[in-house]
This record gives sequence, structure tokens and C-alpha cells, in this order.
Amino acid sequence: MNDAIARPDSERETDPMLDVRNLSVSFMQYAFGLHQRVFTPIIGLDAEVYPGEVLAIVGSSGSGKSLLAHAVLGILPSNARVRGEIVFRGETLSPERQAALRGREIALVPQSVNFLDPLMHVDKQVRLGVRNGRAEQSQREVFERYHLSEKAGRFFPFQLSGGMARRVLVASAVIAGASLVIADEPTPGLHPEVVKETLGHLRELADEGKAVVLITHDIDAALDIADRIAVFYAGTTVEIAPVADFLGDGTALKHPYTRALWEALPSNGFKPIAGSQPPLDALPEGCLFEPRCCCATGECKDSRPSARRRRRRMVRCLNPLDAGRGEV
Repeated sequence: MNDAIARPDSERETDPMLDVRNLSVSFMQYAFGLHQRVFTPIIGLDAEVYPGEVLAIVGSSGSGKSLLAHAVLGILPSNARVRGEIVFRGETLSPERQAALRGREIALVPQSVNFLDPLMHVDKQVRLGVRNGRAEQSQREVFERYHLSEKAGRFFPFQLSGGMARRVLVASAVIAGASLVIADEPTPGLHPEVVKETLGHLRELADEGKAVVLITHDIDAALDIADRIAVFYAGTTVEIAPVADFLGDGTALKHPYTRALWEALPSNGFKPIAGSQPPLDALPEGCLFEPRCCCATGECKDSRPSARRRRRRMVRCLNPLDAGRGEV
């Protein structure tokens, strides 16, 4: 695979910083005049992240990764309908609590530098996250931490290199002292050295005791810094496993889709699987992966599987691989 180091599968009895339980997100749209249609891009999604941990979320486009981030932050559009529960530090996140915590206790590192104001110097933008009256001093300190010069602070976003822009986005997210940082696809299109640097900053935040959610398409990059990996498919969580399960020959992985995703990596044979993720308006009645699954049975066609948990592992499958071992 790569030179990633397997991190220990921590079993510390601590409560999760963020706990997403059976989350579903639906949108109502108008089509053909006043005719309404509802589609549900997230259905029965579960995930949790602990203090001091990086949880990487992987999956193909349309699997619900970024929507999860927006649901946690409370920034979904007005036509969204959310069911399930999102718990932060033991308390359910209501819209009012999301608004109070957003940008303070819960911070987003967005995937695009277009989130930066093109008409404002970047040092002033970073200072907007400070609410203790020490804005200028705090901005200088966070710039020093992320190797951004005073001169760089007077740049407009278009004057920044890719690496500098990513450091500014990270600085903006952490300057208020957030305990939960969600990084939404922070590395696409970047030079490998910049990717390594950006991911290293996220790992440092977790090592300081923060909880970090890394949303990415790049499994290899995630393996370098993550503690566990959550795999999404068609808007649901199919498996959560420690990084160690993704190393070696991949036989520790329990869900057929996770195993297929692992085998599709160039370093593991580049083996594609037939078919594609189902469209949102034509989801299967049973298991969402059933039409493409090599292990599917008649029960899979009729029944949508519930999550099986064992400590910090989870798999959503009626016939998990190697189930005879007595594990999840």
C-alpha cells in the first residue's frame, strides 16, 4: 500500500466528542411546475469521533461526506429536512446550539480557498475568529505556528500559493480554539509536499486533544494520519475500522464494499467492481450495496441491514466477511 504507520486501535473508555446517530437528510424540490419530489442523499448514517483522534471519512462522490459536515455545522439549505441525532460533548445539537458553537467550538476547514474573502487581507480575515479582544496578537501567534509571515498576512487570497492558502484556512479554523475541527477535502490539486504539510497540521491538532474529522477521497493520504476510517456508500456508513485493518492484505475489513474499495487502489491490484452507486431517486429497497455485491443473498435484497458494533468498530452488513471469526 504505502508507508503509513498503523496506529494503535485505542479502546480508551472515553465519550465521543461528536456522535452522529442514524442521521438522514432529505431535500424537497419542485419539478414540472408545482410538483414536488423528495430525495434523500443521507440515510441511516452513523459516525463518531473521540478527543485526540483523527477520523477519516472516505467514499465516492455523492456518498454524503460533505453533507454530513454541513449537517453538523447547521449550514444546510432551508429546504433540507434532518432526522436522527447529532450529539456534541454529550448534548444534542439543536439549531440554536449549532449557531452558538459554529466557528468557536466547531470549526470547518473548507475544501475551496474561495471561502476566503477576495477583497480582504488574509490577516484581517483570520482575526475575525477571535472573540477575546486579543485578535491581532492571536493572529500573529497562529501565523507563526503555521509559518505564515507578516508580509503574507497583507496578501489578498489570490496572491497566496496553494500551500499558503491551506495554512490560512487551517489558521482560520483553529484560532478560536475549536475542540472539533472538520476538514472537508482539504488537499485536492495540491503538490504532494503541500498535502503532507496540510495533513500534518491536522494530525497535530488531534495530538493536542482535539477531535478531527477528515473528509477525503484519498485513502492513502488518510492512512498517514488517521486513527480510524469510516467508509460511506450511497449516504450511509457501511464500515468504521481502525487504520490497521486497511494495511497488509486487507482481509481484516468486513464489508464487501470496503474490501472492494481497498482492492481498487493502484497499490492493491487496481481491481474495479461492476456497476455504480445507485441514484438518489432509485435506491434499492434492501441493502444499498446489494446490486453490486458478490456476497449478496435474497435477504440482502429485501432487508436493509442495521449496524453491528464492537467497541470502536462498526459494520452494516447482513453477511460480513469473515464473520466466522466471531468479530464484527
